[in-house]
Amino acid sequence: MGNLLCCVQVDQSTVAIKEHFGKFAEVLEPGCHCLPWFLGSQLAGHLTLRLQQLDVRCETKTKDNVFVNVVASIQYRAISDKASDAFYKLSNTRSQIQAYVFDVIRASVPKLYLDDAFEQKNDIARAVEDELEKAMSAYGYEIVQTLIVDIEPDEHVKRAMNEINAAARMRLAANDKAEAEKILQIKRAEGEAEAKYLAGLGIARQRQAIVDGLRDSVLGFSVNVPGTTAKDVMDMVLVTQYFDTMKEIGASSKSSAVFIPHGPGAVRDVATQIRDGLLQASQHNQS
Repeated sequence: MGNLLCCVQVDQSTVAIKEHFGKFAEVLEPGCHCLPWFLGSQLAGHLTLRLQQLDVRCETKTKDNVFVNVVASIQYRAISDKASDAFYKLSNTRSQIQAYVFDVIRASVPKLYLDDAFEQKNDIARAVEDELEKAMSAYGYEIVQTLIVDIEPDEHVKRAMNEINAAARMRLAANDKAEAEKILQIKRAEGEAEAKYLAGLGIARQRQAIVDGLRDSVLGFSVNVPGTTAKDVMDMVLVTQYFDTMKEIGASSKSSAVFIPHGPGAVRDVATQIRDGLLQASQHNQS
């Protein structure tokens, strides 16, 4: 009906190309337009001004000979002031853009190592965008944005990279664990040394108290019982301690201590050995 009435409708975000006897006449903006077909005017087609996106997957290799698939996302649109160029100069816009993307990516990525390619995605995207902007502006298209959305190495390469990363993390974990164990051993050794030091102080104080007690007992016994010597008192104290010790050992059913020799007469030998040891120590200090 619109053609019979010589009227055409152009939708929003779209322009129409008007021809007169096959020659470009003008660009029709959105709205209703009179197109007298009987006077040689006709509608050649429509051109969208909306933002379009083209995803391009390009296979190439890096400087260290790793094959990767680079996925680029190109966002572009036709320029309304150059709608005639966008309509007439290119027969397949998407193929043209794809060819430029292939050319730039395959010229840029082989100069980079695999790790650098991941780090310099923005530089690759900028190079693609600059090249497309220069080329496509002559055909009436504007490159809005170019993104490198993914870099996919071969599956075996990804597995190897993950294994390298895992090995590095395990090595760091092992070092941290070893350092922690080292600190624990040092602290444990310091604790044991401190405990032994304090135990030594305790034993020394205990022995000093025993010596002081024995001295007081010997002196008190010698004063209260005339005619006794310090040796007699010491022998009696040793015999008393001997029987006390045997009593404590016998009271325990799980005791494994054995005195050899263990007769009461052996106490005199023990006393003689202690006394001789004290005399030898005294003589050694005097010399």
